[in-house]
Amino acid sequence: MRSLISLTDKGFELDLTYFDYFSFDRRPHFYHQKLVDLIGPPRKKDEPFTERHYAIAGAMQRVFVETVTHLLKVTKKNGNKSENIVISGGAAMNSVFNGILDKLDIYKNSSISSCPDDSGVAVGAALLAWHRYGNKPRKAEEQLHNYWGPSYSDDEIKDTLRKFKIRYEEPKDLIKQIAAELANGKLVGWFQGAMEFGHRALGNRSILADPRKESTKDVVNAAVKYRESFRPFAPAVTDERAEEIFDLRPGRKVRFMERVVPILPSWTDKLGAVNHVDGTGRVQTVEKELNPKFYDLINEFGKITGVPVLLNTSYNLNGEPIVMTPEHAIRTFYSCGLDILVLGPCVVRK
Repeated sequence: MRSLISLTDKGFELDLTYFDYFSFDRRPHFYHQKLVDLIGPPRKKDEPFTERHYAIAGAMQRVFVETVTHLLKVTKKNGNKSENIVISGGAAMNSVFNGILDKLDIYKNSSISSCPDDSGVAVGAALLAWHRYGNKPRKAEEQLHNYWGPSYSDDEIKDTLRKFKIRYEEPKDLIKQIAAELANGKLVGWFQGAMEFGHRALGNRSILADPRKESTKDVVNAAVKYRESFRPFAPAVTDERAEEIFDLRPGRKVRFMERVVPILPSWTDKLGAVNHVDGTGRVQTVEKELNPKFYDLINEFGKITGVPVLLNTSYNLNGEPIVMTPEHAIRTFYSCGLDILVLGPCVVRK
């Protein structure tokens, strides 16, 4: 992989003799035969993964880390001596690299939005218009959440359930009941408040499960997500317990699952379903002020099990978007192996 890239004083250069994407309208592929000669034939859809495929993916990641680390050093050398860096673009979705930013001795502080890819351009355009044309120019602020999507009132949720003649209950203590169900191994669809803007469900359009057993990962993959078994899930943790469980810089908030970090050795055996093969996890720190209901659920689960962490993945089937409406949540619930659906204050069981 290193033969494809040359690091320079100004950044890097890509060897375009390996690629055909600049003439994609006249070529069958984005790559040239020269790339096939270098790393072997492309994998076909549904073809089993081999060691070569894993080797290519691993090499790509390592060369990516080397290249972006080099770019940060170039930026630091040519910059204004700031100790802060904001990283955006699709490459900022690489949560493994993001997780080592605090370990690199380049910038003291780094910030990554919840939507650093092209989707975030919409947010940036709105902020730019406000800044240029609004009555009060906006100062730079830290992004605290991304719950900017549509929300539905309790009455709207109940009307939808009645429309489809679906039985539901309204438990007096929703949090305690669902935390106990999770501790007993139930898979829960969790639909609350405003939908997240971005790629990752952060406790409002989520599938939740007990993170303790490694087998839970396989259950969720097989029964709900219908995807490859190697794909990992994220641990959502209450923010005040995060540094006790994960190797995080003091005070580091990871609100958007944007960083993969090591799980501390004393906790790896307790988090089998969210523990990557290298002992890391793509963590989400949850603050009570920003999402009180999700925080309380994780906290209550911690009281029951001693583990203040929940497996959190997006509420959708493989190949479908994250659910947005109560109707979509219900349809998805009855199309997969979820045990319980929590829509606002309402609990639906199979």
